[in-house]
Amino acid sequence: MADIKATPYARKVAAQYHIDLAAVSPGGPDGAIHARDVIRAKDGRKKTPEASVTPLAQRIAESMHLDLKEIRGTGIGGRISKADVLRHAGRQDIQLQPGELCQTMNSMRRAIAAEMTEAAQIPTVTVTTKVDVTRLTELRLAVNEKRKVHYTVNDLVLMAVAKALPKNKRLLCSAAGDSIIYKNDVNLGISVSLDEGIIVPVLRDADKLTAEELASKAHDLIRRTREKKISPDECRGVTFTVTNLGMYGVEAFTPVLHLPCAAILGVCSIYDGCAVKDGAVEVRKLMHICLTFDHRLLDGAQAAKFNLSVREFLEHPEALIGDL
Repeated sequence: MADIKATPYARKVAAQYHIDLAAVSPGGPDGAIHARDVIRAKDGRKKTPEASVTPLAQRIAESMHLDLKEIRGTGIGGRISKADVLRHAGRQDIQLQPGELCQTMNSMRRAIAAEMTEAAQIPTVTVTTKVDVTRLTELRLAVNEKRKVHYTVNDLVLMAVAKALPKNKRLLCSAAGDSIIYKNDVNLGISVSLDEGIIVPVLRDADKLTAEELASKAHDLIRRTREKKISPDECRGVTFTVTNLGMYGVEAFTPVLHLPCAAILGVCSIYDGCAVKDGAVEVRKLMHICLTFDHRLLDGAQAAKFNLSVREFLEHPEALIGDL
């Protein structure tokens, strides 16, 4: 069978249905056996006449692993066209209206679309926790006046996450078929938005960095990502992701998993709200954090405990950057 000219996918289909490739007639112009030839042999069907399908439609059908016998042709004599193949695959040729623009996805947007589609197949849950960041905002401003490194709210969230993850290590995992891989490294992916899409550089061993080291490295990664000077290696090895929409006034949202991570934390905007402090109602600085997790690998209680751990650090920022 190894000497028979056949595509890898055709061999896979033949093995699946226990079909001898020696008994299959090649239908491709290159003389090779394609998956559709194996399927026809399985079903006892005759080869689709070459004249019943346009060459472009045949190439598109092959690339999408579609059986031409299942596609209804609308051309002369029932000939199958590109539009018939796309229609069968659930897609339509786009008819633009005046003033509309159709733009082909660039490689980055295609990669993002593929990742989002894959992530959408995973059962996820998002848990949201409210955090009082009054002390954090006050301390951050005071510290920034006296120290060389100026901390952003995002820096402090990254610090809180880096300290909370070693206490909640089950969140550092990913799926591998029927297995779960538990990671040791706290490698934080920082979601950076560009006009072309989103890039996630990785802050490695974040739990081992001092506050100043973490802030400096995070600033450098974000800056170089925006300048498009980040390398592919700097986007690999992520074990947990943080995405921040707070600067856009977003008070709550549902982050989408950044695979292979099992969880992603969404950071929201800081707003003035009422809270009870020492038995009295006060106007406080509040913020929501939203954790989306893979429910195949993690449960709600684990996610909630992690959020509470992050909240504890954010509400007591002295544990992150010290006191004045």
